[in-house]
Amino acid sequence: MKFLSAQVTLLLKNKPDRRNLKILFKFILVLFVMITVFSIIFHFLMIQEGQSFTFITGFYWTLTVMSTLGFGDITFHSDAGRLFSIIVLLSGMLFLLVLFPFTFINFFYSPWMKAQEQAKVPSELPNNTRGHVILTRYGPVTEALIKKLNRFNYKYVVLVEDFAEGLRLRELGIKVMLGSLVDPEAYKAARVEKAALVATTESDVLNTNVAFTVRGISKTVPIISTCSFEHSDDILKLAGSNHVLHLGEIMGLFLSRRANGGDARAHVIGRFDELQIAEAMVTGSSLVGQKLRETNLRQEIGVSVVGVWERGKFESPQPDTLISASTVLVLAGSKEQINSYNEAHGVKSEFNSPVIIIGGGRVGRATGRALAKRNIDYRIVEKDVSRIFDREKTVFGDAAEFEILKIAGINDSPCVIITTHDDDVNVYLTIYCRMLRPDIQIITRSTLERNLGTMHRAGSDFVMSYASMGANTILNLLQRSDILMVAEGLDLIKVRVPKKLEGKSIMESSIRKETGCTVIGIRNEVSIQINPEPETILKRSFEIILIGTVESENKFFEIYGK
Repeated sequence: MKFLSAQVTLLLKNKPDRRNLKILFKFILVLFVMITVFSIIFHFLMIQEGQSFTFITGFYWTLTVMSTLGFGDITFHSDAGRLFSIIVLLSGMLFLLVLFPFTFINFFYSPWMKAQEQAKVPSELPNNTRGHVILTRYGPVTEALIKKLNRFNYKYVVLVEDFAEGLRLRELGIKVMLGSLVDPEAYKAARVEKAALVATTESDVLNTNVAFTVRGISKTVPIISTCSFEHSDDILKLAGSNHVLHLGEIMGLFLSRRANGGDARAHVIGRFDELQIAEAMVTGSSLVGQKLRETNLRQEIGVSVVGVWERGKFESPQPDTLISASTVLVLAGSKEQINSYNEAHGVKSEFNSPVIIIGGGRVGRATGRALAKRNIDYRIVEKDVSRIFDREKTVFGDAAEFEILKIAGINDSPCVIITTHDDDVNVYLTIYCRMLRPDIQIITRSTLERNLGTMHRAGSDFVMSYASMGANTILNLLQRSDILMVAEGLDLIKVRVPKKLEGKSIMESSIRKETGCTVIGIRNEVSIQINPEPETILKRSFEIILIGTVESENKFFEIYGK
């Protein structure tokens, strides 16, 4: 009933539709008068022929003749009556069979269907809408963000300027609203003054316009803008953006962190206050060939092994997990504990060949800068001469050619990082590099989340999704850093101790057994306890820090609530 009233309202709001309804009403009125006049004439002609019928019978005869049904149970015997029948028949053919369907379809049915579609893509949110996220574009980052917003029970709406696009997204289950991205009225209709966040992921120019428009309506709503060029940073902030995200730079940093550079040391990939998460290659270290229980890492150093990577697959650690030369340990501990691990098990190897970066775009160049800060040499392979900014560090040519990769140092390089924005090309290059060097570390960028599995199967050791990284970065700002992506598909989350776990010890809670998540930290009112003992009692006022896959997190929230 509510949906029907919305359609009627939309129909009556539109001035052309109101005019069409008036025309339709006039036509029906003319048709009714015509039927009435014909029925009266029928009555008098029948009296002249000596036949007597009621006025209801007159309406019946008129409608059967005009609609060309002509049952023949009532007929005229005079020429005048038959001539009148012909006039009624021709009038009915014109008005009922031609004009009436045309008028009804064009002046009522089509506007009604249009109103029905418009009700699916509203141009205004309910007045009581609050605490929602307003998005300006449906793309890879927004798609990944919407999944996470749904997981954490955040309301959202995507502004669309094209009605057909709105209908398409609506069919996909995306909540949309019709409105121009640079129209203040659209943001007022989206209740921007009550929103929790506005995230705009368009071009730098359009993002600036959006930020300026929104800031003119609300001085307090947080605005997050993505940025492609460094010079746009200050402009976006002046326009009103609270946070400007250089996703290319962030992606480059994420990719560079996973490059081993030929060493077997632990490299920090994420922080939660004093708690650090690090990944450690074990190639060449004394840990190779041992089971986790035999390493005594927690007892001797204090770090906890919270996961292991094997050829791009994350697994929860078990006491009998065997550490191979290709294993990457995910460690949790304090800064001092991570340093102690490196002193005990870190192996520094000197390589003459640099890390190879395929793709000289924004992400590739950012990866190179991040590697340089780690004192790791690199070479960028790029076939577009317009993207070559540092000739000393760049090899010009197509990475699909062996000679080009040979010049870059593929035969001796410890790692290749594939950064192009085309997922199909990245899959091809991953397979190619794995064929050339079965032992090399391959790190691949993925634009779309759905291609992660394909790239792992192609031979990539690590895959970082541009969409997931951007979505998590925005979600971190929205949730005040309650979630942190430490690797693709592996998150750190901070949650209040659920009521079901209150008063239980970590061992009694069986969180790891029930959900797959591992408790790696507990924050009380004063400090954070890193790698707490299994006997630690969980209090309602505490926050627990968990690490786990997306599936593990979903399982945790399913069991203990959000």
